[in-house]
Amino acid sequence: MFVGDIELSAPVILAPMSGVTDLPFRNLVKRLGAGMVVSEMIASEAMIRENRRTLLMAANRPEEHPMAVQLAGCEPVTMAEAARLNADRGACVIDINMGCPAKKVVNGYAGSALMRDELAASRIIEATVNAVGLPVTLKMRTGWDDDNRNAPSLARIAENAGIKMISVHGRTRRQMYRGRSDWRFIRKVKEAVSIPVVANGDVTTLDDARRILEDSCADALMVGRGTYGKPWFISQIIEFFESGTKPPEPSLETKFKLLSQHYEAMLSHYGHESGVRVARKHLSWYTKGLAGSAALRDRLNRLDTANAVKAALSDFFNARMWSAAA
Repeated sequence: MFVGDIELSAPVILAPMSGVTDLPFRNLVKRLGAGMVVSEMIASEAMIRENRRTLLMAANRPEEHPMAVQLAGCEPVTMAEAARLNADRGACVIDINMGCPAKKVVNGYAGSALMRDELAASRIIEATVNAVGLPVTLKMRTGWDDDNRNAPSLARIAENAGIKMISVHGRTRRQMYRGRSDWRFIRKVKEAVSIPVVANGDVTTLDDARRILEDSCADALMVGRGTYGKPWFISQIIEFFESGTKPPEPSLETKFKLLSQHYEAMLSHYGHESGVRVARKHLSWYTKGLAGSAALRDRLNRLDTANAVKAALSDFFNARMWSAAA
């Protein structure tokens, strides 16, 4: 599969997720085999102001390429300038967010709010495409609500403006994250355009990955919350597609190794003080479902030094690995 002139190694993409798909997480998921990874949503105005936190969110490394930076905004000129800045900083792809349902984004007439104004959406798309020599992609929902599911129409506008790939989350904005993602509706978008279409929403098992492609007829799938605490999930999907056999879950030893690598990367990226705080949600996801994990999470939330956290994690996993081997 190609995004413009960029060939993806596999038709499975890590979805952009605020507070999750930072550089440490993207690097890990890409190393494990994802076809492409996408940054957290970045506000175009903050990017132009070179806000310190925003620049950290947009940071990338060659080993995670092809990496897309996702931009959100409501002003064509601002979106274009932010796209140029990220192209200069090493992004391979610029992704436009027209799917975020968050109130603070929608109230600013960005994200999924743009699906209610196709003219404004088309101006932003055209300005962004014309600003850079990189492939520009678009992520959106099926529409604003059940009475206004205009994703196929907006997809045609996007393709005519030069968009190279469209990702569709199978919910309306009004649904937020409630109910089920409508994978079959994504097929209407696939039928409306000739560029690649990526299906997204509710892929948390290998059977989900198979069914979303069957129902949507999409060219690829995008996985978001299914990777929480499971950076290996995308590689499992790829193996499942290639072999037809469901791969086993990683061993406790492998999970602990990946968790430790991820933790060290977060400490390096954010600094120890901030890294300890940022990592807490990831550590919670990694250990969910393991015996004694609730007590561990409560303990980790009260520890404020990296070494103390590492010691607690080591004790927790070693005890379970010894128990499993006994």
